[in-house]
Amino acid sequence: MDEITFRLAEDDTDPGALAALYDAAAHWMLESGIDQWKPGAKDEEHFRLRMKDGEVWLAEVAGQMVGAFELWWRDEPAWGPQPPEAGYVHRLMVDRGRAPAGTGRAMLGHAERRIAEEGREWSRLDCLSSNPRLRSYYEGAGYTVVGEQPFKEDAGGSPYAVTLLEKRLAG
Repeated sequence: MDEITFRLAEDDTDPGALAALYDAAAHWMLESGIDQWKPGAKDEEHFRLRMKDGEVWLAEVAGQMVGAFELWWRDEPAWGPQPPEAGYVHRLMVDRGRAPAGTGRAMLGHAERRIAEEGREWSRLDCLSSNPRLRSYYEGAGYTVVGEQPFKEDAGGSPYAVTLLEKRLAG
């Protein structure tokens, strides 16, 4: 298996590639009958803002992007006000044509190590309550369901329900 390496996204070169990766993942979801992401919903500006307010990590194999994820240091829309004890993983995406098996888990592992480096003991994430396949994936990676947030709002202000999951990191 080719080695997966990680690097922080760079503002001058990566937002377009991240938007394209998001769109490809959104198209795959639609084709697979998963009603979650919408093509075109996250543009270059979205990723630039996430890079300024958190971290956006790229997973690469032989210099080619095979996946990416966002790491936030707070997530009040889903989790409400919280002490600085967690990192929040968002938009875990893989290039289905290039990513080797295990890329998603490798990205989660990298996020968990990065969160622990900041002295935080929890990795947290959420997924649509109507996506049991993704919930099972995260549970298989060691995450535990700790609640539901029935009124998270999308960019247009429409509410949707998410399942909240967390994993205690080794300290």
